[in-house]
Amino acid sequence: MLRRQSSATWLLMAHVGLVLYASLYPFWPWRWPPGMGLPWLLSLPWPQRFWSFDLEVNLVGYVPLGLLGYAAAVRSGWGRGAGLLLGLLPGPLLSFQMETLQFFLPGRVPSLSDWALNSAGSTLGVLLGLVLHALGGLRHWEDLRDHWFGASSAPALALLALWPLALLYPTPLPFGLGQWLPWWRETLVDTLDGTPWALHWGPAVTLQHDLPPGLEALATALGVLAPMLLALAIARPGLRRVALILGGLGLGLLGTATATAMNIGPDHAWAWLTDATRPGLVLGGVLALLACLLPSRVCAALGALALCALISIVSLAPSDPYLALNVQAWENGRFVNLYGLTRWLAWTWPFVALAWLLARLVQRGE
Repeated sequence: MLRRQSSATWLLMAHVGLVLYASLYPFWPWRWPPGMGLPWLLSLPWPQRFWSFDLEVNLVGYVPLGLLGYAAAVRSGWGRGAGLLLGLLPGPLLSFQMETLQFFLPGRVPSLSDWALNSAGSTLGVLLGLVLHALGGLRHWEDLRDHWFGASSAPALALLALWPLALLYPTPLPFGLGQWLPWWRETLVDTLDGTPWALHWGPAVTLQHDLPPGLEALATALGVLAPMLLALAIARPGLRRVALILGGLGLGLLGTATATAMNIGPDHAWAWLTDATRPGLVLGGVLALLACLLPSRVCAALGALALCALISIVSLAPSDPYLALNVQAWENGRFVNLYGLTRWLAWTWPFVALAWLLARLVQRGE
C-alpha cells in the first residue's frame, strides 16, 4: 500500500530542528561538568526558582511536537495506535536528551521541571490531535489540501508555513531573506584579525555600497514574488490561485509589519513602506497575480530564478547600523533563542525552497 506524503511529517522534522536549536543554543563551550559522574546524569535537578516566561515556553513549545507527530502518523495511513506512539514518546525522550546535554553547556541550566513541562506539552499536543481527529479536522484538512494543491506538495506546504516565521527576522530590505553574506564578512574579518592576511583582505571584505532605489525595489518585488511562485508550483488551476496569492500577500505583509513592530516599536510597524519599497511591493504582487495564468512547472522555473536573483541582491545589501544595534539588544535579551531561530530560518529558507523547486523541475509527471 502506497502511503501518501503528509506536510505534517515535514513540519515535524522542522520543529524537531527548532527544538534542538533552542535547547542547545549557543552550542559552545562544551565541557564535562566538574565533580559529576555518569550515574548523576540520570537525575535532573529541580529548579529553585520558576520564571513564568520559561514555564510558558517549555509547555507551549512542545505542543506542536505531539500534535504533528500524531497527525503525521495518522495522515500517512499508519493508524491511531502509531499516532499515539509517535505523538507521546518523542517529546519526553527528546526533552530528556536535551536537558541532559545541557549539563555540558555552562550557559544552559538543565531542569527536571523543564522536562516535565515539555512532556506535558507534547501530551497536550496529542490530546489536541485526538480531538481534531474525532471531529474530522484531519480529514477536512486532507480534503482541503487536495482541493487546493496537487500531489507531492507536502514539502512546499511546510516551506510556505515557515515563510511568515522567517519574515520575523528583520533585514535591511523588506522580504529580503537569505542575507547571510554580512555575517560571513564579519566572521571572516574576526578570524583574520591579527594575521598577515588581515591587512590585505580585511578592507576588501568589509567594503559595502548602498543599493540604488531601483535595485532595492527589485529586491522587494523578488522577495514577494518568489514564495508566491512556490505556492503556484503546487496549486491547482482556477480562481483559487488568485485567492491563494491574495492570502499569501496578506501573510507576508503581516509578518514584515510584525517584525518591524517588534524591532523598533508598534508605532513604526509600517515604517518599511518607503518610496523605494512600495513600488517593489506592488510590482511583486502584480507579477504574482499574472503568474496565476502560467502552468505549474513554469512557475517552478520562474520561482527558482527569482530566488537566485533575490539571494544575489540581498547578499550585496549593506548592513544597517541601527538595525544591527536593535538586533544585538534583542539577541542579548530573553528572546535570544526565538530570535536565533528566526535568523536561521531567514538565512536558510530561500536555499531550501530553491532546492525543492529544482527537484520539482526534474521530476516526471506534473
